[in-house]
Amino acid sequence: MTNASPRWGTAAAYLASLVLLGACTTGEREAPVSRPVPVAVTPAPSPGVTGPVLNADGTCSQAAPGTATVIEPGIGECDLVRLKAKPATDVLVGEGRSGREVQVLYSEPGAKELYFFVNGRLDRIVKS
Repeated sequence: MTNASPRWGTAAAYLASLVLLGACTTGEREAPVSRPVPVAVTPAPSPGVTGPVLNADGTCSQAAPGTATVIEPGIGECDLVRLKAKPATDVLVGEGRSGREVQVLYSEPGAKELYFFVNGRLDRIVKS
């Protein structure tokens, strides 16, 4: 029996190491990583912007005085929505090299109109 004892001790140590190794490599999964949900944030108007501006949802940030009578370069963002008399299809608000940049899309039957604003003023119109 003295010959068997060292062999059983070695076997027991080997089995114990397999159990420990197996515990480290089980198929258990870690808890999923919680990721933040993106939230649309409307950047604050640049210092060069005066008057009401559009929010990301297409609403005006404050009551617009409504001085523009025609859609032309230089009118304000809220003046466009007031003159179109309906909400925009889509509004993208961001910051660019020139400051606040806004793109307002109106999808009309058979055509699309895209209005580009820089610092709260209409810069150009693209119709397709």
